[in-house]
Amino acid sequence: MIKEQQKKAEIGTVKKQDTLENQAKIVFLGVGSNLGFRKKNIEKAKFLLTEFNLDFLSVSSYYETLSWPDSRKPKFLNIILKLKCNYNPQELLNICKYIEIQLGRKKSKKNAPRTCDIDIIDFNNQISKKTDEINLPHKMMHNRNFVLFPLFEVQRNWIHPEKLIDVKTLISLLSDRDIRTIRKIWFSVVLLIMLNSSELINKVKNYNKFLNPEKLDKA
Repeated sequence: MIKEQQKKAEIGTVKKQDTLENQAKIVFLGVGSNLGFRKKNIEKAKFLLTEFNLDFLSVSSYYETLSWPDSRKPKFLNIILKLKCNYNPQELLNICKYIEIQLGRKKSKKNAPRTCDIDIIDFNNQISKKTDEINLPHKMMHNRNFVLFPLFEVQRNWIHPEKLIDVKTLISLLSDRDIRTIRKIWFSVVLLIMLNSSELINKVKNYNKFLNPEKLDKA
C-alpha cells in the first residue's frame, strides 16, 4: 500500500514537472539592426519569429541609438518584443541565431555593424546558473538604453529577476548621455518591402537543416 502511494506520488511529480515545462513562457526579445534597411530587417525578423509559432503579446515602438561602443558607426534601430513561447531557452536561442543568419548576418568582429541582432532579454524570469551557456536575464540589459526604454513601453512593471529592481528605476540610473541620445522613431507610413512571403517561409523550412546539416544531407 505504501509502495503504491509512493509510486502514485512519483508519477504525479513527473506529470506536474512535465506540465510546468510545457506551459507557455513569457519572453522578452530585443531586435536591432544598424546595417542596410534597418526597419525592413527588423520586420522580416518579426515575420520569421511568428513562423516558429511565437505569439506576439506586445511590440514596442522603434528606438534609435548611437552605435556602441563606437558611436561613429551607423546608428541602431531597436525594438522589444513581448512573446509567448513553448520553447526552452536553448531552443529559442537557436531560432534567433538562425534568423540572424537568414537575414544576412555574417561572422565579424565583435560589435561590428550587423543586419540583424536578436537577444533574449528575459526568459520567464529565469536566472541562469554559472554553468549555463545562456545568460538569463541578459547580463548587460540593465545598462542599455535601447533595451530599457522599449521594455518600459511594453511592460511598465517589469522587475529584473536577479537585481530585483524595476525597469523605471533602471532607466533613472542610466547616464545623462544615454538618456539624451535615444529617440523614439515614428513611421507614418509602413515602409516594409519584404521578400515575398514564400521565400521567407522557405527559410523557416530550412531550419532543421541549420540544426542538423549532416543528418539531412544523408537523407
